[in-house]
Amino acid sequence: MNILVINAGSSSVKFQLYDMREETVIAAGKVERIGMDSAIVTYEPAGKPEVHAVEEILEHTTAIRKVLDLLVHPAHGVLKSSSEIEAVGHRVVHGGESFASSVLVDEEVKREIKRLFELAPLHNPAHMQGILAVEANMPDVPQAVVFDTAFHQTMPPVAYLYPIPSVLYKRHKIRRYGFHGTSHAYVSERAAALLGRPLEELKLITCHIGNGASCAAIVSGRSVDTSMGMTPLEGLMMGTRSGDIDPAIVPFAMGKEDLTLSEVNSMLNKHSGLLAISRLGSDMREIQQAMADGDANAKLAFDMYEYRLRKYIGAYAAAMNGLDAIVFTAGVGENSAPLREAVCRNLSFLGVELDETVNAQRSSAERLITTPASRVQVLVIPTNEELVIARDTYQLILNRRSVI
Repeated sequence: MNILVINAGSSSVKFQLYDMREETVIAAGKVERIGMDSAIVTYEPAGKPEVHAVEEILEHTTAIRKVLDLLVHPAHGVLKSSSEIEAVGHRVVHGGESFASSVLVDEEVKREIKRLFELAPLHNPAHMQGILAVEANMPDVPQAVVFDTAFHQTMPPVAYLYPIPSVLYKRHKIRRYGFHGTSHAYVSERAAALLGRPLEELKLITCHIGNGASCAAIVSGRSVDTSMGMTPLEGLMMGTRSGDIDPAIVPFAMGKEDLTLSEVNSMLNKHSGLLAISRLGSDMREIQQAMADGDANAKLAFDMYEYRLRKYIGAYAAAMNGLDAIVFTAGVGENSAPLREAVCRNLSFLGVELDETVNAQRSSAERLITTPASRVQVLVIPTNEELVIARDTYQLILNRRSVI
């Protein structure tokens, strides 16, 4: 079965085509700058040369049509016909309390995703555009949606409720939802496999550390807490997001600087985090290089980033009353050996004993980076959210066929 995985943004569409017989990617790519006459198309078919093009693509329906044309192109294609695509899986950021698992798309599901626009105004509308664009191009192909929030729906009320008037939860569903759920789910399963232990026996802390970053406390394969909240702004210090701050800072800064709601929202989401403290940028690689060159602001940014991450790890070890392993994943987590080393060095009280040689290796492979004597294991596991989406979509299609 061929499954097309779509991640639609407001001006982009990323895609991967999976052959689920071996769970292999047979084509991948993206369409960027949708809405302009200079949209950028990148297409990477397995075993064939990459294709790059710049052309007019004004909306998502045309973008999806371009993707399908490339997949069946006589020279560059990997399929004889688009009819060989048996299902399409979509990433959707916010499922609210409505979706605790992935589902097939129908009219009710689309209505509910639209209702959740207000909880994820930058993401859910774009995902809906992707769903409608596929529907317009492939009306008879079943679609599935896989939610970033679904994995965290196992959190208990003690973790997901905020200590604010309960009417705000009852009327507006203001609560912790968490994000990066597909990534946390994937790496927790891989961690169990690498450790050779049943997932049901493990207490894990998974650290998805990229430009956006979150931690999750996972007991027996179930999320019991996570650092992102009602929105992806809460929690860890990130590339351009502040993470946790005193909420009184918002009205205070608005009054002192005469900021609007939109301006303060932009400040906290786009002009804070590593960018604000380093005064250089949000890329951890640049910050580490500047720190090595003696830049004091870069060092402060790195140290704050590591300190806040380590505090969450300690808090979640306490919340779970134990810890078997820590997992680092995503761009920074997978590639920043100095960050992993700093975190592990400062977790010696948990019995973490880092293998510095293995940690320093430049490798994209899954690996254990602690010594055999370490009481808590630490792993680096590249995430694969697209594969999770493909697997969930595949299983939903099989389930539907068995019912029919």
